[in-house]
Amino acid sequence: MHAVCAGLPGAWPDNPWDHEHPVFKVGPAERGKIFAFLGADRVGVKAAVTREVADEWLERYPDDASVMAYIGRAGWNDLALAGAIPDDELVEAVEESYRLVGSRLPKRDRPEGWER
Repeated sequence: MHAVCAGLPGAWPDNPWDHEHPVFKVGPAERGKIFAFLGADRVGVKAAVTREVADEWLERYPDDASVMAYIGRAGWNDLALAGAIPDDELVEAVEESYRLVGSRLPKRDRPEGWER
């Protein structure tokens, strides 16, 4: 998952809380926005603009998707990396999170190659 996140245009790892696992951001260093929270066996993503739409993940994968603590009400979910969610859907979820977060950046802060 680290390679997937790092391969997106303008994406970069950060460790703002000195945890074992990084977050990935898009945008300039001083104003970058998190689009993925990596964990040992999970990835946190902005699954949708609304909680109601993000809940579709919970319905489809009740054992492998959960609402993220603190920011879940804004459409963020935790997805298990080695569960029932197919790898291609995990990659799509990270790419969608990148698109949703990056689209909220001012145009001047979007990375070169932004076309999502």
